[in-house]
Amino acid sequence: MTDDNREIPEPHHRRPDGVSDETVLALGRLSEALETVERARGHLYSFHQLIGHADLQLDAVVAHLRSAGHNAQADLLEHDLVGRNVVDGRWTFQIVEKFDDGYWAQFRDHERALREELAEGRRHLFEADMKEARRTHGRPGHEARPSKGD
Repeated sequence: MTDDNREIPEPHHRRPDGVSDETVLALGRLSEALETVERARGHLYSFHQLIGHADLQLDAVVAHLRSAGHNAQADLLEHDLVGRNVVDGRWTFQIVEKFDDGYWAQFRDHERALREELAEGRRHLFEADMKEARRTHGRPGHEARPSKGD
């Protein structure tokens, strides 16, 4: 690839013929919404790990209570709180699984299907258009695409 080709966006970052600005905007907003769901999913995994860590920390609390002679209090925590479901019948891993198999999977499937139907499956067309509009053509560090091999 010559340096001149670096000024032309890669085919998968170019809008297919006939795809309107409004369609690119709609797909861009859908992609942004999916990115928000991905961030929420990350927080869900953080919640899962934090709750698991807290449950394991209770083991030390129970041991310290027993060591201090507070067996009744240790028993209460050990039997009522250690290993307790966080919602009806579920530990956090089960919540994560339900989310992943349900809402998250459906959201991803719809986003992918709409991209395939409306834009030949191309991703980030809104951002690619924005890059073309905002970069300084011909200036180092503002190329449309990476060097060959990158």
